[in-house]
Amino acid sequence: MTMTKSTISALGLALVGILASDAIVPSEAFAERRLNNLANDVAVRHRRLLVKNRFELTPLFESTINADFRHIIGGGLKLEYHFSDMLSVGVVGVGATAINTGLVDKIEPTLEDMSDPDTREPSRDEFMTRLNSMPLHGAAYVSFTPWYGKLAAFGAAFVAFDFYFQAGVSYAQLKSDCPTNVCNDPAPGQFTGPDMMTPPDGNPNNDDPLNSGSRLGLYLGGGIHVFLNDFIALDLTVRDYAFSDNPSGADFNADLAVTKDDSRFLHHLFFGAGVSIMFPTTVKRTP
Repeated sequence: MTMTKSTISALGLALVGILASDAIVPSEAFAERRLNNLANDVAVRHRRLLVKNRFELTPLFESTINADFRHIIGGGLKLEYHFSDMLSVGVVGVGATAINTGLVDKIEPTLEDMSDPDTREPSRDEFMTRLNSMPLHGAAYVSFTPWYGKLAAFGAAFVAFDFYFQAGVSYAQLKSDCPTNVCNDPAPGQFTGPDMMTPPDGNPNNDDPLNSGSRLGLYLGGGIHVFLNDFIALDLTVRDYAFSDNPSGADFNADLAVTKDDSRFLHHLFFGAGVSIMFPTTVKRTP
């Protein structure tokens, strides 16, 4: 009787082991097949192609965020074509006006109507008329969009977004209005006269500021699209137009004359906000 119970127990354990092994193998194989299928499948189905093969038109507003003497504030337009989700090319152009910064408002009341030759302090007109403005600026660039996704608000509202970075060439038209009765030194820092023996006057305040005209430089930018629907997005951008400039038109290197050496390669930072409209307005989806 004991042998019979032992034999039955052994056979039962063996049968359970066989059934367990048969159950595990198909499950592992099925899981492996599922993993293989997922690995070859697309990450997201029916994804909206919000920028790919679309033309972007963006009316925008832009203002300097690091100006020393004059804030540049204006409006313009951005035109951009998106070859893919990540790569696009574009241009931006802005017409602007200038307003004095708080620094200028503090300096101007301290200046006299006539310059002081002993201290080389400029007069009020010599200081104010030498400051330049930027009536026109813009850039041509290549844009790279490495990240895009969705934002959720309270688990109910979802908006798509993307982050982009831009690099290219900047352009600016600069202007200053120093009249001839103020900027009247014909040869700043040079010897003059019939025999070229008359020394320079040593007064940089009556020199031409040399801060007008066209400038070419580098352009860098970065920003975000926040899509309000399939074809309209809020566009927020920080732009850096970098080029040679002397915003004050003054003797920056203290050699008692205003020359081209007083210009420096400066970064003109702007914050821009606009509304982007995508064409065609009908969005496509992935399979």
